[in-house]
Amino acid sequence: MSALTDDTLPASPRAMRDEMIVFVAMAVLLAIVPATGIYPFFVMQALCFALLACAFNLLIGFGGLLSFGHAMFLGSAGYFTAHAVKEWGVSPEIGIIIGTAGAAVLGVITGYVSIRRQGIYFSMITLALSQLLYFIYLQAPFTHGEDGIQGIPQGKMFWVLDLSKPTILYYVVLVGFLAGFLLIFRTINSPFGEVLKSIRENEQRAISLGYKTDQYKLMAFILSGTIAGFAGSLKVFVAQNASLTDVHWTMSGEIVLMTLVGGLGTIFGPVVGAFIIIAMQQYLAGFGQWVLVIQGVIFVACVLTFRRGLVGEIGHYFRRSL
Repeated sequence: MSALTDDTLPASPRAMRDEMIVFVAMAVLLAIVPATGIYPFFVMQALCFALLACAFNLLIGFGGLLSFGHAMFLGSAGYFTAHAVKEWGVSPEIGIIIGTAGAAVLGVITGYVSIRRQGIYFSMITLALSQLLYFIYLQAPFTHGEDGIQGIPQGKMFWVLDLSKPTILYYVVLVGFLAGFLLIFRTINSPFGEVLKSIRENEQRAISLGYKTDQYKLMAFILSGTIAGFAGSLKVFVAQNASLTDVHWTMSGEIVLMTLVGGLGTIFGPVVGAFIIIAMQQYLAGFGQWVLVIQGVIFVACVLTFRRGLVGEIGHYFRRSL
């Protein structure tokens, strides 16, 4: 049985209060972004990937399940939403519901197949399933192959919110991100989340206490995939396209990178990591393929010097100081 550390103990009321204060501060800062002159497309894209990284972190950081195929939820939901909005002419909110529901169904199917294995075998199965979907979408007529689905109309959400206006679209994405983040936060600090953490620490002990660990892990996998799909549906209206890039295994690698750089198993780490990686891609684009090399160097540096990630190291420092 592994010993509990300060990183694995249940959150105290004071810690939860501090996290809520940080959440409110984050929400306020993000809310005033349009008034600061910061390029909104960059922040919207970062918010979508931040929610995706948070969903991935729920699975690995609190459930101990390393998925190498989380891009399949992002890309699949994007394709479903894009096709529904462009070809069927549904409203944006219905398109998001279709994409998110599709990701949830995909989570049930792939989770049922993969959750029976543990460790590297689980990771390899998720990677194989993700690549299988990649080749299906490459050949499927409704995805338009390598061209993807382009020129997706943004339309009006609830017949009122005109998503073609950048400010309105920004606040819709922000509300979606905050709602998804709060859902993850509530899950982590619920009895379900505590059982999930105990499974991560010592699954055999959890089984001996009478918990059906496979069911808990499957529920966590489905929830993580559903939220990742929700992020993919939001991203469609930001980028106005759905492409194979979002389904490829390299996207899953970027999700892992975002989570590790920010802080695995922390609440706000994936958000920070996502903003760092997206900022690098945005502002270092002039270096071409060297961006990947720079990302690799930063990743190695973080692993060697900040083993808990940026947010994890900051949190660990303050806990030691108290």
